[in-house]
Amino acid sequence: MRPVDNRTVARYTMVVIGLVLATVLLLLLAYQTRQVLTWIVIAVFFAVALHPAASWVERRVVRRRRWLATLLVFLLAFAFIGGLIAVFVVPLAREGAQLAGDLPKLITDVRAGRGPVGALAERFHVLDYLQSHAEQLRGYAAGLGAPTLVVLRGAATSVAAVVTIFVLAYLMVLEANKVVDGFLGLFDRRRAERIRRVGHDCAKTVTGYLTGNLLISVVCGLLTYAVLAVLGVPFAGLIALFVGLVDLIPLVGATLGAVVGVVAAFTQSVTAGIVVIVFFVVYQQVENHLLQPLIFARTVKLNPLAVLLAILIGVDLAGILGALLAIPVAGIIQIIARDLRDTHRSRLTADTEYPPVSYVDDPDSSDHALQLPRHPAAGEAAPTR
Repeated sequence: MRPVDNRTVARYTMVVIGLVLATVLLLLLAYQTRQVLTWIVIAVFFAVALHPAASWVERRVVRRRRWLATLLVFLLAFAFIGGLIAVFVVPLAREGAQLAGDLPKLITDVRAGRGPVGALAERFHVLDYLQSHAEQLRGYAAGLGAPTLVVLRGAATSVAAVVTIFVLAYLMVLEANKVVDGFLGLFDRRRAERIRRVGHDCAKTVTGYLTGNLLISVVCGLLTYAVLAVLGVPFAGLIALFVGLVDLIPLVGATLGAVVGVVAAFTQSVTAGIVVIVFFVVYQQVENHLLQPLIFARTVKLNPLAVLLAILIGVDLAGILGALLAIPVAGIIQIIARDLRDTHRSRLTADTEYPPVSYVDDPDSSDHALQLPRHPAAGEAAPTR
């Protein structure tokens, strides 16, 4: 038995301790910078989604001027988002001002039991509840001023997050080709082509997810507008737009939009409210169990069961952000796993077709002779083992 070298043991011990400490420090750093890391992850997804458009504009429109192609794509994206905000915010501000002007009359009608809101308040004894809990409600109202600073700070953080994400995504799209070529240059040609192919498939998965999610939201918004317009609910277009936007959030988005739609329908009539409740219950089941799995199965090429499981796990791990990123992450994991499986199978096939060189003992010599695999000639039976 060989003696144990104390210096070797000490050296390996120090290496293990160093790796453990480095891992702990890396985890602590990731925890402390989790907000910035979240912004980076979101920016990566936006960059992956917009990179094909920038490449197309670069090839077909501006002829190898990457900065101009990227600028045009992001200007179009800003114009699209700005248009959505204008369509959503401007009517909301106008109708909010009108509501503030009509508020005294609305309160009078509610107290008198007139109008749809007054009838609902009288039917469900809302006024009696407000009168019996007046002191408690005043306490809640007095406490609303305390978290004002927190709300303002959260709004400022949200604005900073949006600006940072767009800047990061812009720079990622602008420098994508240089970064990818530099990274692939670290590997040999065969492995670089494999990494490029897998990365291209992952990018298609992210783009397919965003396209599929947008398609589902458009379907939800159009159906909501049709139902509200037929029932004569006011501001049907505005409510449908809100429902379509929040429906971008898997699983819970349709529920958030349904609350607003149902409340607006009940202000029109009780019948309209009940019809809208039935519509959203039926539609949510159809979206969660039919539309979403089918569309994502075609765009992301995931099994419908895998889509549902990925969303549930993502929600449990990271809330709304986890729900948004669960499907493309599951698609990327599937692509990498499939590539590893195919590579392993190809290696097994190659080993079967071309057996490795073996050394056998030469009976006439004490040295080892190199024995190459012998393939049978034409018409010759294969040797049996």
